[in-house]
Parts: sequence; structure tokens; C-alpha cells
Amino acid sequence: MAPSSFNPQTQTYNSPRPPILLPTSFHLSLTSFIFHSTSSFPHHTALIDAHSNETITFLQLKAHVSSLAYALRHRFHVAKHDVVLIVAPNSIRFPISFLAIVSIGAIATTANPTFTFNEISKQVQDCNPKLIITIPELYNKVNRFNVPLLFLSQSSSSPKFSHYSEIIESYAAQASNSSVFQPDNDVKQNDVAALMYSSGTTGTSKGVMLTHKNFIASTLNFTADQDRYMEGRNVCLCFLPMSHGFGTVLSLAQLRRGNVLVSMAKFELEKVLGTIEKYNVTHMFVVPPVMISLAKQWRMMRNKYDLSSLKQIISSAAPLSRDLIETCADILPHAEIFQGYGMTEACGKISLENPKEGRGLPGSTGTLMPLIESKIVSVNTKKALPPNQIGEIWIRGPTVTPEATKVGIDEEGWLHTGDLGYFDEQGQLFVVDRIKELIKCYGFQVAPAELEGLLLSHPDIADAVVIPFPDVKAGEVPIAYVVRASNSSLTEEDVKQFVANKVAHFKRVRTVTFVESVPRSVSGKILRRELIQKVRSKI
Repeated sequence: MAPSSFNPQTQTYNSPRPPILLPTSFHLSLTSFIFHSTSSFPHHTALIDAHSNETITFLQLKAHVSSLAYALRHRFHVAKHDVVLIVAPNSIRFPISFLAIVSIGAIATTANPTFTFNEISKQVQDCNPKLIITIPELYNKVNRFNVPLLFLSQSSSSPKFSHYSEIIESYAAQASNSSVFQPDNDVKQNDVAALMYSSGTTGTSKGVMLTHKNFIASTLNFTADQDRYMEGRNVCLCFLPMSHGFGTVLSLAQLRRGNVLVSMAKFELEKVLGTIEKYNVTHMFVVPPVMISLAKQWRMMRNKYDLSSLKQIISSAAPLSRDLIETCADILPHAEIFQGYGMTEACGKISLENPKEGRGLPGSTGTLMPLIESKIVSVNTKKALPPNQIGEIWIRGPTVTPEATKVGIDEEGWLHTGDLGYFDEQGQLFVVDRIKELIKCYGFQVAPAELEGLLLSHPDIADAVVIPFPDVKAGEVPIAYVVRASNSSLTEEDVKQFVANKVAHFKRVRTVTFVESVPRSVSGKILRRELIQKVRSKI
């Protein structure tokens, strides 16, 4: 039995994992830290593009980052603290762009490439980027912002703008003499490295400011178990969006450790299986819909691919059912399948199961990561709780954003996650519900208030409420209850199409029910939880 992680004197939970050391140098950028970690194996493969089969070594990676960083400074006049927006699908050029931006003290921000113009526009207005890095296929979404564009790929139909390949070639010589990775480079651990957008509990999208220190700590944290058990160089497949905080940290952590990162633009099961076989992938990070797809489609392709290289499948974003884990374990008996819990404000992982210390418990997200401490606090009394009592999960540590004004961090540095959960006596964390009203659809956060505001902009809608509805594949999907304006003949299809035209695919409402009124309190607040309970009681 593992020792308890609960300290009754401080009423806190600590990680049972061994502690890890952080670099103490104040003048240290995330980029310099990563390349210092990989300097002893420059000719090892760093990145592979599953689509183009393009491969680059750590030495080439450093050269590409240097050239792009030089161009950002001298061609696009990006200065320290300027924001650069990346709107692009996964490719090996995504992490190169991210590392180049932060290497010069600029701030990277990312947007999902499936976002509509309206969604990207809100982010552009909020962060005011100096440059947008994108691909030609997304030109029509980003060309109206009056912001310079840099394309990661070329197309015969693309406008005459700057292109990645030309940049790398043009600035290679100058970059080799630049000071991007030198100690006198004016970038500090406490500088903001990225602005990662995550929907707030009120539904208003907010940019979470994460520092170089947050990312440095998180990259060490992310692969701490690999280091602890002295694993060799692993091969990690990344099809989770690098525009999402999880995908970003996952990519950086693999590179920091010297693992091979195989980039895939989007998830397609057969292509994933073929890529695992082709590149001997050892680690795959997933969300529950991927596991469901594997469980349902495996029978049709079980004899087509050799997946013997796969050692671990790690799922996050939403809980996996025990039945699903067991089904996938039968399909891949040689692979360890386990779960974790994280959030953007914590720059990645908070807890993770450790299969080397026994089979996980149903619903557990494992024990705390090395750098994280936690409290469980009563929602009603605000007092810290002992094991096996449910309350709000509070966390603290060097991976947590220092920004207290927007994300619910108190004066002692505790991040109030808005999630309900508890620890058992062995320090296993169970996340049971969300105080927040966010909907987790395919691992993405969907803010009901955002969709409600959109619905209310329709002239034939008098009132509306959006709630989550359980879905086997997505985890949850948004459904809407709508009050028609008087004399309106609005149909369900009309409403669904109206929303679909203005938001990304995972935000679309799946069903629309017309009602006489939306339940509200005396003060006018939507009684969302009441409606959720009513709907779920009928399932």
C-alpha cells in the first residue's frame, strides 16, 4: 500500500512521487532550457511529420528555430512582449514556431484552426498580435485583421506572403551568429511565454498567461515518470491539437527529454495505426473518443497493423469508463492504459496514474505530479477536508500560472480549479464533477454562456439555455432549450444551422428543444444545474 500523501497538520496533499529539481538560473528561456537538455545528442531525430515524412534532428531543429527567431526580430520587427498568433494544424513546424517566438521574449498564443473567423477575431482583438503564423488554407480566416502573415507551407494558389521555407533558407547564416541561445539573451524565467486561451466559467474567453518557468517546470513534470524509471528514448505520437494547451506541453516535454515527436495533423484511426507501425511509436496521448474509436473499429483492422511497439496510452480531458479501459486492454494487452488530470492554468498535468505501482482504481486520475500540492476545500464552509470527502480541488506549484486576477488564485498561491473531487488514503485523486458550467466535448471546453449569447443574437429567439448532455463518444455535447419570439416559426434545424455557421464543430448544439420559458432565479440567473438534473433523470 502506498504511503498517504495527506498532511493533517497543513491539511494538504503532496505528491508521493520523488521530487525533481528545477533550474535556478533567473536568466533562462524555455527554448534555451530545451536545447541545453538535448545538446548531447544533436544528430538524434527530434521531429517526424506523419503526413509528409519530413524528419529533422535536434541540430536541425535548433537551426530552424534560430533562423525563424532571427526573422521574427529583423524581418517582422517582433520585440520582447509582442504577441505572435499561431493558427495552424499540427505539423513539425508548429513547435518550431512556438520555440522561436518565446526564444526572443515574445509571447506565443494559439488558436484552433477549426475556429471560425468570428472566434479568431475575438482572440485577435484581445491579444493584438504583431504577426500571424498560419497556412494558406486558412487565409480567408485571417486575412482581414491587417496583421502580417507568415505561411508554414506553400501553395500554388497562396497569396504572395512570407513562407517558412524561404525564411529558414534566407536567415540561416545570420541566425548562426545570433544571440538567441546565449546567456545574455534578455529573457527571464518569470517572463510571460504564452497566452493560452481557455474558456472561463462565465463563458468569456480568457487568455491564461504562462511563464517560461511554468513551461520549464511542466516539461520536467510531464515526463518525470519516464526519467524516474530511466526509460530509453521514446517515440511519442501527437495528434492532439498543438493549439491546445495539452498538445503544446506534450510536444515540448517530449523534445526536452530527447524523445522523438511524431506529428499528425488530425486523428484518423487507420492512419494512426499505420503511423504506430511505421515509426515504432511507444507512447500515445489520447482523449476518450480515440479510445472509443479503437474499441469499436478494431475488429475490422486487427490483422492489418503491427502495434507491438506501443507501450503506453495515456488519456486525459475526461474520465474513461472501466469497461472501455478493459476493452482496449484486451485489444492491446502489451500496452499500459491509464489516465491523468490537468488544466491550462496548471500548464499541463496535475495528477497521473502510475501503472508500475499497480492497477488503477475505477475513476482515479492517479497521484499528484512531483511539483504539485493540493487541498480539497468544502464548497460550503471553505475548510480543508481530509481523505474521502468531496470538495473543490485547489492546487499550487511552479507549473501554475502566477496570474491571480483572472483565474481564481488566492493570496497564498492556491488555484481554485472549479472542479469537485477527493483523495483516498493512498493519495489517488478522483475528479467527480465540475463546479464550473463548462461542457467538455471531445476534450475541448465549450462555454454555455458563449452559445447562449449567440442564440440570443437571433431575432427569432427570446431566451435560451445551453447545458451538457452525456455522449458516449464526445463525453458531453451541448444541447439547447430555446424560447421562440412571438409569432416565430423557427425550427430546430434553423437553430442548429445558425449556430453551426458561427462556431467550431465541437461547439455546435446537437439538439434544440423549444420551451415556454427558461428556469431562472429571482435575481435572473439561469438555474442550469436544476435543468441538467431534470434532463438526466429522464435518461
